[in-house]
Amino acid sequence: MNRQIFTWEIPLYRLKSKELWWEWFYVLILFCAAIFLFSLNLGALPLRDWDEGTFAQVAKEIYQSSFSHWHWLFPTIWQEPYLNKPPLIHGLTAVVYSFLGVSEFSTRIIGATLTASSVPLLYLLARELFLPRYYALFSSLAYLTMMPVIRHGRLAMLDGATLCFQLLLFLCLLKTRRDLRWAFPVGLSLALICLTKGWMMGVLLGAIAFLFLLWDTPRLLTSFYLWSGIILGVLPVVAWYAAQYLYYGETFIHTAIQEQSLNRVFTAVEGNQGAVWYYLVELIKYPYPWIFLALWGFKLAWENLNWSWSKFILISSSIYLIVISLMGTKLPWYVMPIYPSLALAVGVALGEVKSLPSYISYPSAWKQFFSLLTVAIMGGFIYFAITKPEDQHLLTIFILLFITFLSVTILLRKKDQQFIPVLFWGMFVSLMVFFSSNHWLWELNEAFAVKPVANLVNEFVPKDKKVYINFDYERPSLNFYSERQVTAINEEELKQLIKSPNYLLVNHKILESLNLVSDNDNIYCNLSDNIPEQSTHSFNCFEAVTKPKSNFTLLKPIQ
Repeated sequence: MNRQIFTWEIPLYRLKSKELWWEWFYVLILFCAAIFLFSLNLGALPLRDWDEGTFAQVAKEIYQSSFSHWHWLFPTIWQEPYLNKPPLIHGLTAVVYSFLGVSEFSTRIIGATLTASSVPLLYLLARELFLPRYYALFSSLAYLTMMPVIRHGRLAMLDGATLCFQLLLFLCLLKTRRDLRWAFPVGLSLALICLTKGWMMGVLLGAIAFLFLLWDTPRLLTSFYLWSGIILGVLPVVAWYAAQYLYYGETFIHTAIQEQSLNRVFTAVEGNQGAVWYYLVELIKYPYPWIFLALWGFKLAWENLNWSWSKFILISSSIYLIVISLMGTKLPWYVMPIYPSLALAVGVALGEVKSLPSYISYPSAWKQFFSLLTVAIMGGFIYFAITKPEDQHLLTIFILLFITFLSVTILLRKKDQQFIPVLFWGMFVSLMVFFSSNHWLWELNEAFAVKPVANLVNEFVPKDKKVYINFDYERPSLNFYSERQVTAINEEELKQLIKSPNYLLVNHKILESLNLVSDNDNIYCNLSDNIPEQSTHSFNCFEAVTKPKSNFTLLKPIQ
């Protein structure tokens, strides 16, 4: 069972106790660094649309319901069936609510913790692929300092948890090559993926694992232990989907299987479309400077196809990227499962450069790349120093990045290996400052702040009354904070509703264009078109209420 398969692998029983101690030390340090970065300033900003607001509402309804009501198995949103995704992470968040209460921090902490756990998991996975420990360290540190991984992992979404379970799946799969007892956690990992992100993600990642084994270790594909572990792991998934079908019937098939899964492959759901190269652009935009080093690592992987690490990097990245690029629905976070492969490629590139003999210079392309980054960062600093001199967080981030890339450029030209720790430390500190600011959740700036508007609704609108808001689309985060659904209406619909006693949230600018008569500073009345002016019943009168920092006025009908 513990038979050594590959010459570069060291079986567990042959490791000295001191080596084991170092392994656990690195795992602990990586986890502590990750949980610090992932939880920093986690609850300071409101939940964003769409995913966070929807996720939090589902978790809150599970938390507020009795265990005997089975909402943890059959979740709801606004008392309607929630059939988008399985409720594993929602249920765990509901458990956190019972201890910490409902807040932004308690909503995000489960996803953040699971994503932080993926950092040491990547280290352990890399230790299965590479003999030198520093390859694994470089890979895990690059992964830890990839901005998209941290940003999406901190959000109340399912993608960070999926990353954790994905790495657990691949780690168990690699360990199965020399110890078949690890076949059973392979099935458990697949089950966790399916119960988090849905069956399609489980099938896709399972297919990638299958193709890797077919290329690297085909003998395992006939292993009774492996297939037994997979079957045992899939049983809870089959049981959950069967329970949903028995409870909801054809509605579950139409919504969960067709609309939320299959339609995303063939059509652009909710208008989320893009070109075939959409995700290539996403990879170019955000994971700097690692994407450049990753390309160097992919080149090395292509030149060393006889090694397991090469096969794993190429299979796990290329197959997934091809599949999501061909899908009809395009969303930025769909690319998340590629980042572990990118991090491994970075580890290969840095490890290769570190191993170069003293008489060989570092790649000139690296020196040019970091020189260009230094100039670009300096340009960004000058621009924001002129346009936003009051934004100290943003300027500090640019200064830190400038110092980091300038130092790396100088050390590269001197052929000094210290450029590697300087790069990692500079990126870590820069990200620490970035996530301690309000800039990390920039989507909040795309529309009005929901909390002041929600406070207005909660204070002045009875729980049993409907609220309408003059806005382009419904905002799940506003619904969550308002503890009710706030229906979005356009200006024409608003003019119709103004003729009847409704609670209306009206933009300050729109308020001036409505057919309202002001009796005093805060009382407005509307004259109906169908009733003579002299009739006192022709008026629908509203009390206008507003709050600081709110872009909307609440028209509260006067009975």
